[in-house]
Amino acid sequence: MTSKTLIVVTGPTAVGKTELCLDLAEHFDIPIINADSRQLYHDLKIGTAAPTAEQLRRVRHYFVGTLRLDDYFSASMYEQQVLALLDRLFADSDYALLSGGSMMYIDAVCNGIDDIPTVDDETRQTLKRRLADEGLEALCEELRRLDPEHYALVDLKNPRRVVHALEICLMTGRTYTSFRKMDAGSNEGKRRPFRIVKTGLNRPREELYGRINRRVDQMMDSGLLDEARQLYPHRHLNALNTVGYKEMFAYLDGTWTLDEAVERMKGNTRRYARKQLTWYKKDPAMAWFAPDDKEQIFNYIEHYGTIKADSPVSLEIH
Repeated sequence: MTSKTLIVVTGPTAVGKTELCLDLAEHFDIPIINADSRQLYHDLKIGTAAPTAEQLRRVRHYFVGTLRLDDYFSASMYEQQVLALLDRLFADSDYALLSGGSMMYIDAVCNGIDDIPTVDDETRQTLKRRLADEGLEALCEELRRLDPEHYALVDLKNPRRVVHALEICLMTGRTYTSFRKMDAGSNEGKRRPFRIVKTGLNRPREELYGRINRRVDQMMDSGLLDEARQLYPHRHLNALNTVGYKEMFAYLDGTWTLDEAVERMKGNTRRYARKQLTWYKKDPAMAWFAPDDKEQIFNYIEHYGTIKADSPVSLEIH
């Protein structure tokens, strides 16, 4: 068996991944490979809770602040670039560390992405017209009927993702889910030339929600509104179709008061955390820990395959 091991640390937003991963990186003397799809963008610092300058000095990070707002990037591109990076990192170390909360990006590295059919022009134009005529809500309802599994996971506020899933369903007569091998826990994923040790972090629901609420307040105190105001001219870009910025843009549009926007941001972040846990729940390879149980986590990683995790935390998704 290969001696090379990819440590994956994931969990819902605001659970406490950052400090644990800094400690892990220092312990194994390795960098952190970021798996947060929005932290890749250089201008999205406060709203994505990107690593601070001090944290970047403390441990080297990859895939942080490397993209411009209008750059195209996908989970497939991420998979290819991370695998190329791992080839280099494993030449010098037996361990590598991948951490973040973007489910698709983590699964792309761990399991690979299946070849999803190219959408033909007729189907694409048809869905484009339907989105304009019927609205996003009607298309979401159709996706719920055709592919309830993907409906439960997709960002229903993101027209591009909803429309693309519907394009595949209508063009092929199959669910979008059926074309994806990257679902957590799938045994059909691509084989990797390294071991993967998956560690999930979770907290009791009310504790997690409290941390989410406090993080939003801290973002506001740190200048999220000013950051959003600077980004406002670019609000049509997909990179900004993100919790935090969307609510601030609604305030700047005059749709909500600032208090309403902040409360919506908290609620939408909690909702996203539940969606993350729904996704992770499907993966039987994930060992669950409380973020503060560092000794147990380190022991599990270093003795992976010889001991089992105690799974001291529940996977609450209510």
